[in-house]
Amino acid sequence: MFRLAKFASDRRRHPPEGSAALAGDRGCIRAVAVGLCMLMAACGGGADAPGPAASSPGTMAPVIVQQPADLTVASGQPARFTVAARGSAPLAYRWQRNGADIAGATAASYAITHTAAADTGAVFRAVVTNGAGAATSGNESWGTTTAASSDASASDTNATSGAETGEAGTTGGATTGEESSSTGTTGTTGEAACDIETPVVLYLSPDDSNSTSSPVQVREAVLGDFGGLNYAPIRTWEFLNYYSFAYAPAKPGEISVTPEIARFKGQPDGQFTMQIGISGESVPAADRPLMNVTLVLDESGSMGGHPMDMEIEVCRQIAGSLRKGDIVSMVGWDTSNAVKLAGYEVQAVSDPKVVAECDALAAGGGTDLSGGLNAGYKLATEHFSAGRINRVVLISDGGANAGETDIEVIATGAGDQGKDGIYLVGVGVGTSDTYQDRLMDVVTDAGKGASLFIPHKAEAIKMFKDRFVSTMMVAARDVRVRLDMPPGFEIVRFSGEEFSSDPSEIEPQHLAPNDAMVFHQTVETCAPELVDAEASFTITTRYQDAVTFEQREVKETRKIVELLADPSANLLKGAAVFAYAEGLKAIQGGDQTGKARALEALAVAEIALPGDADLVEIRAVLEAL
Repeated sequence: MFRLAKFASDRRRHPPEGSAALAGDRGCIRAVAVGLCMLMAACGGGADAPGPAASSPGTMAPVIVQQPADLTVASGQPARFTVAARGSAPLAYRWQRNGADIAGATAASYAITHTAAADTGAVFRAVVTNGAGAATSGNESWGTTTAASSDASASDTNATSGAETGEAGTTGGATTGEESSSTGTTGTTGEAACDIETPVVLYLSPDDSNSTSSPVQVREAVLGDFGGLNYAPIRTWEFLNYYSFAYAPAKPGEISVTPEIARFKGQPDGQFTMQIGISGESVPAADRPLMNVTLVLDESGSMGGHPMDMEIEVCRQIAGSLRKGDIVSMVGWDTSNAVKLAGYEVQAVSDPKVVAECDALAAGGGTDLSGGLNAGYKLATEHFSAGRINRVVLISDGGANAGETDIEVIATGAGDQGKDGIYLVGVGVGTSDTYQDRLMDVVTDAGKGASLFIPHKAEAIKMFKDRFVSTMMVAARDVRVRLDMPPGFEIVRFSGEEFSSDPSEIEPQHLAPNDAMVFHQTVETCAPELVDAEASFTITTRYQDAVTFEQREVKETRKIVELLADPSANLLKGAAVFAYAEGLKAIQGGDQTGKARALEALAVAEIALPGDADLVEIRAVLEAL
């Protein structure tokens, strides 16, 4: 077997556009012989790898936004590596082996037709260029893999781990994306042994149930800005967040867990499609608790034009959704921080004093995002109220070119506040070609908050008027999901951000009211003959009350045979949304069959949900590609 994985020298993310590259963060693909296996890993390209050059006015040098994904292939089978980049068009791609260009390898994907021992020790990397500069494929994951010699069993003792790229891994470590390898040990033939004795326990995580940035960027890139996917990040879990599911709301102060299982045509014996919907309570806007909202508003020079227009629009929509008794603070920042409102008690909807501060926002100066966040959290802490929902709303184009620009420094500043019950919403503004998604996604992920993208007024109204309660409020804090399956089962495709057999590797996330966390996965057993009438799944969901921090738990145990039925409309829609996101990834990598698979799943869902607005939007995007 060939095990293709990714490794990095540290856990740092890529720097935002315009900032200095971090040493050791550029990537490549290394092939190393390990016993009977070949480990092929994407890893740092080294200090000599070309980095982004200074951009000329009106252009943007390439920046890698999606790294080559891990996969496992049998010896002699093909392997494909894919990279995605953002930058001013046209972008040119070239893949290198041991520093030399590979003839004909000039697409976003590079395929090895037949993996062979000759690849041992070779170093592969992708270089993306345009008229403004160059970038080399990098990675964000880290891990170790060991194997015994050729006369013993070869086994991954630590799974690879990554973020947002669909890497494969065993259940022994954090795994992200849509595929995982076997839960069993590996025998001398290289095939995974079937463990029919040990029950399988996995811990699952989506992103915050409010995060919706990437599907909006995809829609705008395809239908608006570019007619293509070159610049769009694709995070499958955000697609499940953005599109709506008709799960019944929970009782006040509780959460509701709905497990579903189905088998689709063509699935092999022992394989099942599972969907878990975890819904919060229903909270009408008129009945929501009072809030303490701190707006952290980017007024740097890069915000001029459309980004500033959108920041003002978001600010005004928030002002229109606040009500008498809410507390609002505002700080504007570029290279300095100006407090505009501090602990102001709102007097009415669209309070004139709040609206006037929104309308007075103006771009100019440098960008000290870290300083702006720190000032915002300081204000939020000064006016913190235990009986309210306390939110920091960061609105920016995602740039950081002055002050502390290291992503993890900024992310740590955001994350440190979570324990105090101050939740973060990151709102990206601009157009899909200029918005710097990477930094904002990491900051909000670390701050256990939502990442949104607002490209136009309609989206601002949707998220901060129509969905104000679910965008701004928290129904359940630090949601942790445990899935118990019978021996021999594993997750082979997964919609969430990560899963692991070690709960310490999984970040708990928040659940909003009027909303649901949706986990869509394919599970498979190596011993289908043992799935009898008593075989069952147990979903245990632990969470904290959003205000009192009281620990609570909901446990659902259901027999597989009882759950198996015709797929519900929710499950069919989940399958369509999952196929859409995964199909987009395939298209982005040059595989046009992803579109056909997505349209097939979409057609099935449309029969169950005719006229569904979300499915109409998905079809429009797919047909435009």
